[in-house]
Amino acid sequence: MKTKKKIIIVDDHPIFRLGLAELINQEDDLEVCGSAESETEAWVVIEQLKPDLIIADITLKEGDGINLVKDAGNRYPELPILVLSMHDEMLYAERALHTGAKGYIMKQEAMESVVTAIRQVLAGKVYVNDKVKDLILANIADTPKKKGKSPIERLTNREREVFAYIAKGFSTREIAEKLHLSVKTIGTHKEKIKDKLKLKHANELVRFAVHWQKNESSL
Repeated sequence: MKTKKKIIIVDDHPIFRLGLAELINQEDDLEVCGSAESETEAWVVIEQLKPDLIIADITLKEGDGINLVKDAGNRYPELPILVLSMHDEMLYAERALHTGAKGYIMKQEAMESVVTAIRQVLAGKVYVNDKVKDLILANIADTPKKKGKSPIERLTNREREVFAYIAKGFSTREIAEKLHLSVKTIGTHKEKIKDKLKLKHANELVRFAVHWQKNESSL
């Protein structure tokens, strides 16, 4: 009898975990052996069950998937992680892959593509969808001036100040007071930051700033 590859799902949505596990368990050679909803809980399950692959969402109940990828690289360098995300922005994909993830898949496409992604990652390859792949390739082929630069380097000094305050959880009014600027001016800076980082919504900007600060400070 063929040994099944053991998979752990780390996601803070029980219904999503259940549906994904049911889909994966239909495969003869794959088995979801456990799940977790936080980074701390994930490590307990990983150490107990010794999985062959982890599927982890970027946003967790406690901690985050990017940090899980980074720590896994130190503790279990041979353990591949496939990152799930609600976001198709290249910045999230690049961050996940740069940190050590072996794949990046959108939640909206997970039910259609997760088995393909799992098999590709288990085979030692990297999985990203065509859209993310095209964005990454386009970025690589960008001008020498932009090539290799951190996305934060695209921001002006003032925009970086605003970005840093966003990462620390300050509101628009609080940032305005800190920098002695008007609320309207800070709002304009936020819009420019979103455009430069290719983020669509204010909540995405906050999440990205928080993730960025957390990961950069731990490097």
